[in-house]
Amino acid sequence: MCEDNQTTVNEVFLHGFKHLYNNNLNILFFFFFLLIFIAILVGNLLIIVLISVSHHLRHPMYFFIKNLAIADVFFTLNILPALLHVVLWGSGHLSVTGCILQYYLHSFLAFAQSFLLTVMSYDRYLAICHPLHYASIMNIRHGLCLVSFSWIFSYFLITSEIIFVFQLQFCGSNYIDHFFCDIAQILDLSSSDKSIIIWVDLVICFVTIFFPFLFVVVSYICIFVTILKISSITGRKKAFSTCSSHLVIVSIYYGSLIAIYVVPTGENSQNENMFKSLIYTVLTPFINPIVYSLRNKEILEILMKFINSCTRANK
Repeated sequence: MCEDNQTTVNEVFLHGFKHLYNNNLNILFFFFFLLIFIAILVGNLLIIVLISVSHHLRHPMYFFIKNLAIADVFFTLNILPALLHVVLWGSGHLSVTGCILQYYLHSFLAFAQSFLLTVMSYDRYLAICHPLHYASIMNIRHGLCLVSFSWIFSYFLITSEIIFVFQLQFCGSNYIDHFFCDIAQILDLSSSDKSIIIWVDLVICFVTIFFPFLFVVVSYICIFVTILKISSITGRKKAFSTCSSHLVIVSIYYGSLIAIYVVPTGENSQNENMFKSLIYTVLTPFINPIVYSLRNKEILEILMKFINSCTRANK
């Protein structure tokens, strides 16, 4: 319960980019992020449609890419509208329940992305290090099980934490210096004992960030060792090209998460954290379809056929 001199908080205000509004830069940045928002949706939806309708993209790897694109679409729809509102008007507001639900969906999708990227590294490891056994191990059924596990396990992880979050009391301040509701900002608003949630969140961070990242690193060490053993330069380039797209995405995704949750921040810590958050909430979903379409020969060929067919239909 709140103390007598405190009021119960029912609504929170987001003030992540107030300096843009004060300096009359809000319109410029609003249209910048709006274009990115549209590009993310169009790019990822195009990837989903191409993989769904093309019979040439029935490989497990494309099934993983499709699920990653689905996660990116919903992740973007959860975060970017709030970001656009905060940038344009200098602030935004949500109910406390809405704030917690935004964090709930954000974390669920972020966890799923992390596990899907881990599954994709396992797929690349099998393809390069065990090519003779790849087809028998990584079939559609096995891929479906791995993807289902990624989604279901992510749901149970965040639900186990959100149960405790909904038990918090929110009194006094309702000001969040960020563009969306993350766990740190939610805990700052609460006057309740947060020790259990902090420990639960720490365990979840290890399960969703540290262990998947460690698995990815070990997988790529094995991949690089195998590639170096290939005698021909052409063979090395071909083997490396099959995992280069995934390596770029993994580097950006885990690099930004480690920068946010592991690397110490300086004096201007809140602005640093917002900038780092922009990298993995905006840049990663934006760059995923670009990397996978430009670096993947099969997807690029299907995309060009799709564009040509649309062009002929309009003539």
